[in-house]
Amino acid sequence: MEKSFKVTESPVRSAKFIVRENWIVVGADDGLIRIYNFDTMEIVKEIEAHTDFIRSLAIHPTLPYVLSSSDDKLIKLWDWEKAWICSRVFEGHEHYVMQVAFNPKDLNTFASASLDGTLKIWNLDSGSANFTLDAHSKGVNCIEHFMAADKPLLISGSDDYTAKVWDYETKRCVQTLEGHTNNVTAITVHPELPIIITCSEDRTVRVWDTTSYRLENTLEYGLERVWSVAYMKNSSKVVFGCDKGTIMVKISSSQGSDSTNV
Repeated sequence: MEKSFKVTESPVRSAKFIVRENWIVVGADDGLIRIYNFDTMEIVKEIEAHTDFIRSLAIHPTLPYVLSSSDDKLIKLWDWEKAWICSRVFEGHEHYVMQVAFNPKDLNTFASASLDGTLKIWNLDSGSANFTLDAHSKGVNCIEHFMAADKPLLISGSDDYTAKVWDYETKRCVQTLEGHTNNVTAITVHPELPIIITCSEDRTVRVWDTTSYRLENTLEYGLERVWSVAYMKNSSKVVFGCDKGTIMVKISSSQGSDSTNV
């Protein structure tokens, strides 16, 4: 472990690097966003952001913006070059907003996933959604943008035990990934390997082919429910956060994996 520091007595549900500022931004159940200098671990700013748990943070790739989403059903846009003012509030979800994600191919738009069962697509210039997808029969926990065969796609994971792939342009579901036996908690599409990774409360990680959507492997590490996933760029290493700890694995498109506990 390189660094560890106490943020709050409340659970911390999201933390992101802002590399170009050398910051870590953290969202917690006390409704506060805190920004820390990565080198010194000193707090840069503390914001009373939401009136309920903060579920997700997203960093804009080029502009000085952070999105936050919360159990207060709101999404907020923060501008750090303007003293962290809240420059826009996005309203429309009818339940907790579990995740937000910027569209890497259109940096003026982002997607959100909610326990109201919908995905919403937003424009940074408007507080109302561009469109809504009635995505799942139960709540949606996670969402990610990706490209396949030059088509912009979304993938969502839900409490209905499935993940679904959506054509961003036609607004249609093009594939349902079935096999988990409990809530799908986290998803990622690997930027270099041709795989989709889904995590679940069924204690498994499933690896799918991004072209055929075929299930390639089911992984279980004995750490109970799996809540989060992150990859290392220019590497086959993937990290999973579970009830009983964190594990780093080397995963390949040939469906093998070697694990290392951390």
